[in-house]
Amino acid sequence: MICTTLRKDDECVFMTLRGCTYNEGKCMPIVEQCNGCKRVGKYDIGTFCKAVPDPSLKWKNSNCNLATHTKVADDSKKKKKINPIKASKRR
Repeated sequence: MICTTLRKDDECVFMTLRGCTYNEGKCMPIVEQCNGCKRVGKYDIGTFCKAVPDPSLKWKNSNCNLATHTKVADDSKKKKKINPIKASKRR
């Protein structure tokens, strides 16, 4: 449904006919780590994430999995440890 509280005229999964069903009835503003993300929206009241109602929870343990401005480390470049016994049998 369309949000009628903080992010007016924006699609929100927590919005119902009774109002916002998210914790405390409103979305939380973005945290500092969110700056530069494409999912950030600027509204009259402040800056909010379009995908997550509480961005601080996404950044609590590690990087946000929805962030568009962070890059995931590529593990394919690391050398894999090869078992020498299996390697000798392949030859």
